[in-house]
Amino acid sequence: MFWRVVGDAVAVAVKVQPRARHPGLHGSVPDMAGERLAIGVREPAEDGRANRAACAALAAAVGVPPSQVEVAAGAASRRKTLRISGDAVAIATRLAAL
Repeated sequence: MFWRVVGDAVAVAVKVQPRARHPGLHGSVPDMAGERLAIGVREPAEDGRANRAACAALAAAVGVPPSQVEVAAGAASRRKTLRISGDAVAIATRLAAL
């Protein structure tokens, strides 16, 4: 499972592919530490553009405003942890359906 509830938020382990031909969420992919959600974005990894696009894509997928999604760890890496604040139970339900 690529997500976990942490207090009043949900932490999502992701692998971001900048300058992707096919942007969007691409399901779970195996990783050394378990699973990650693959997210493709068209933006390059410059000045945080890919991070903002990944946050926006995840926000759209779970139905929350982009301002509720932030990079919690790995800002300079393709492997990141994104934190979604809000109703953790509702968010977890939407993530389970991905």
